[in-house]
Amino acid sequence: MSHIALYRAWRPQTFQDMVGQRHIIQTLQNAIRENRVSHAYLFNGPRGTGKTTAAKVLAKAVNCERGPAEEPCNECDACRGITAGHIMDVVEIDAASNRGIDEIRDIRDKVRYAPSEVRYKVYIIDEVHMLTSEAFNALLKTLEEPPGHVIFILATTEPHKLPATIISRCQRFDFRQVSLEEQSERLFEICREEGIEAEEDAIAYIARLSEGGMRDAISLLEQVAAFGGSKITLDGAVDVTGGMAADQFYALAEAIRDRNVAAIMPLVESLTQAGKSADKCMENLIFYFRDLLVLKLAPQGAVTERVVDAERFRGMADAFSSERLFKMIDTLNTYQSDMKHASQPQTLFEVALMKICTIGNESAGGSGSGGGTAASSPPAASAEVQRLRQQVEILERKLEQLIQNGGAAGSGSGAGDGGAVRQPASQSRRGGFGGSGAAVSRSTVKLDPFVAAAGSPGTGQVRMKWNEVLHRVKEARITVHAWLVDGEPVAATDSTILVAFKNTMHRETTERPAHREIIERVMQDVFGNPAKLATCMLKEWQNAAERSGEQQGETLELQPDAIDTGEEQRPQWVEEAVKLFGEDLVVIKEDN
Repeated sequence: MSHIALYRAWRPQTFQDMVGQRHIIQTLQNAIRENRVSHAYLFNGPRGTGKTTAAKVLAKAVNCERGPAEEPCNECDACRGITAGHIMDVVEIDAASNRGIDEIRDIRDKVRYAPSEVRYKVYIIDEVHMLTSEAFNALLKTLEEPPGHVIFILATTEPHKLPATIISRCQRFDFRQVSLEEQSERLFEICREEGIEAEEDAIAYIARLSEGGMRDAISLLEQVAAFGGSKITLDGAVDVTGGMAADQFYALAEAIRDRNVAAIMPLVESLTQAGKSADKCMENLIFYFRDLLVLKLAPQGAVTERVVDAERFRGMADAFSSERLFKMIDTLNTYQSDMKHASQPQTLFEVALMKICTIGNESAGGSGSGGGTAASSPPAASAEVQRLRQQVEILERKLEQLIQNGGAAGSGSGAGDGGAVRQPASQSRRGGFGGSGAAVSRSTVKLDPFVAAAGSPGTGQVRMKWNEVLHRVKEARITVHAWLVDGEPVAATDSTILVAFKNTMHRETTERPAHREIIERVMQDVFGNPAKLATCMLKEWQNAAERSGEQQGETLELQPDAIDTGEEQRPQWVEEAVKLFGEDLVVIKEDN
């Protein structure tokens, strides 16, 4: 049986057949029974939860030849015609492809005429949020004063995109995600009727994967049934859907728990050989550690729906501290955001896994056997962590070379005459169809002017307000903040702020045009003047400062106009100099 045949065979034909929306069904049935059917309804909710199906069942119920009835008979000519789509008075419109004002004007012209075949004209507008502003205005006129023989049913997954004037003229029903229990019950019912033998774990896995959408659950069931024939197993469901099995999750988590990088690499390679995509593995791993964290913080009542083996899962949760899980999820989320633009996502996935291996377990992880590995031998653990960090840095450098593939092959040292530093290329990462992978030519920043301005009042002001800049960048976009926080402002000229980075990848990501625009806009708001962002590596800045030698090797002599030596009082400008340079560098001499 094909997917279309299966879905049509099990698509609800009455309100009673629908799953998980009893509160909506009862309200609609009461309205039909009491003859209080509204002229306009708004059905909104996640995909696959029954919005369009409910609209068609409602159209049959109000037009049934034996009604209006709380349930359509599905036997009369009106019910069969609406089900087959032959009744011209019941019109279903896809607003995604018919979103212009002309289509809505056509509806507005036709609603004036009485229905020719059934009791009510019913217009079902799916994905109504896709209509243009002009189309909404034209629809509004019809909704304000509709004829008594017309019913509008608007369906959408994004109700916030609808004008308030439209929403206020409709009865709104919020469709919810179907619960795991209700989905599993319906899937088992389908399997029994179709003669398919299914494991309970496999049905639960399919229900979890559908994320509350009954339509998606039936589609996945058909896909898995086509693979397994007359029997559906958990392993078959995992293989078909491209997910990771519980054993693979456990093996990865175990290696991360023990900080065993040597075990991680073969596991990632085996996932790749099995056809698992790096981005899907990253997404599943974030969900896995999220579930560990939920179980860690709420052990009594928070067994999540993705958990298959609860006891094994609890044991793994005990092996991690909450602090470590928080840091691991943050790290994986950062790499997941950057993976969308990476030319080698598998390499980035490997780097992310090794990165979370280096995250320390500051507090006790619990009673798990793996929780005390780092605490049992501090010197050895410290050396191991240092070695892992070096491996991560090597992989990050390799990743940088991959990102810059196709760029200029310059071999300069990076700090040439005049303290010039070549900035990282802001490479075009428009993947997919026709995207160019060539690197953009690099800009050059001369460090000498910034070295001279390192001790200026402007630089001091930038340093004092830098935390505010970071805070506002975080509010604007948290992913940009995650990269920018690695840098520190080292100097500022009249219109440019130089930020030195410890990590090449953090610097290069900050240099992206979209990220730079956000940072420069925030700096302008904080400092009150337009400011440009310049970047360099911290080692390059330190080398340039050492070559200059002026700020570290000389003391500043100030000639005060008047000093009251009898009292410990100094002029205001002397106090400001002390605040900027410190007591050790300020020497006060009397003019004889």
